[in-house]
Amino acid sequence: MKIAIGADHAGLELKNKIVSNLEETNYQIIDVGAHDFDPNDDYPDFSQRVAELISNKTVDRGIMICGSGVGATIASNKVPRVRASVCHDLYSASQGVEHDDMNLICIGARIVSPSEATKLIKAFLSAVFTQEERHLRRLTKLNKIENKYTK
Repeated sequence: MKIAIGADHAGLELKNKIVSNLEETNYQIIDVGAHDFDPNDDYPDFSQRVAELISNKTVDRGIMICGSGVGATIASNKVPRVRASVCHDLYSASQGVEHDDMNLICIGARIVSPSEATKLIKAFLSAVFTQEERHLRRLTKLNKIENKYTK
């Protein structure tokens, strides 16, 4: 599985820890930055980079880290075909994929510890969309909404 990861200055330290952990796995990682601490960088820039890689199918999933995870979620969901959510609990991290085909997890570095973030990402990456009829029906409705506003 190919994964894009990004973070602003607030998430830089956590992102670097996560990248180190993921490099010990079979995942292919694309780190879009930040690579250096810059207190003036902005989460939309990194969110857009991760989201575009998902949207154009360069990667299978994405991880975005900012201070709270909220801004990264909002920015990421502006890109077509991206279904991002802030997740700070294990249930949402896996259920978001299983029921809603979530393809980008956003995490707040000021909210969760590095060990908790590692658990959230593991749950997110190991989850699989169920393909159940009710979930497919809902995904179709989401796609119709997106298509209405992207034409």
